[in-house]
Amino acid sequence: MAIELKERFSVAAPIDAVWRFVMDPKQVVTCMPGAMLDEVLEDRAFLGSVQVKLGAVTTRYKGRVQFTDVDEQAHAVQMVAEGRETGGGTAKAVVSSRLSPLPDGQTEIVAEAKVDLTGRIVQVGRGMIQGVSHQLFQQFAASTKQHLERPPGSAPVAAPSTPIRIVPLVLRTVWFAIIAFFRRLFGRPLSER
Repeated sequence: MAIELKERFSVAAPIDAVWRFVMDPKQVVTCMPGAMLDEVLEDRAFLGSVQVKLGAVTTRYKGRVQFTDVDEQAHAVQMVAEGRETGGGTAKAVVSSRLSPLPDGQTEIVAEAKVDLTGRIVQVGRGMIQGVSHQLFQQFAASTKQHLERPPGSAPVAAPSTPIRIVPLVLRTVWFAIIAFFRRLFGRPLSER
């Protein structure tokens, strides 16, 4: 199953600090739900894993991420990630990130991904995977903001390496889809009633 994702958020930090963060897998992995860094290789590549919990079943994707295009002047990076699920499924993604300075001193991060999935995870369907991916990205964005916006000298916030719990994310995604349906049905936000 092929899906495309595009997300953006801003961080109250200068672009050079955000760029150093984006290029450091040891820092980025602390903000990614369920992710673990196993090894940093010499050629801008690293090995890692992501645990996913779907109901009572926990699965792990192990794989490799490679920076394939790095443009330091434009603050843009592209990477290819490939992983294999312990149950036989696969995940391959091409992820592009671009940083832009904002007038108020913040930095905007725009991430785009093209993902191809096989295996048990595709049973939940494209819309649900996109909704869950959005929720996971929101968690990553919040953790990144917390990491980059902390006061100088304060201890870094370590994210727990617990598996990604899909069921609560699916339920939240379904809830937001129901709310969006009724907003479209009645033509205005429910809060205005």
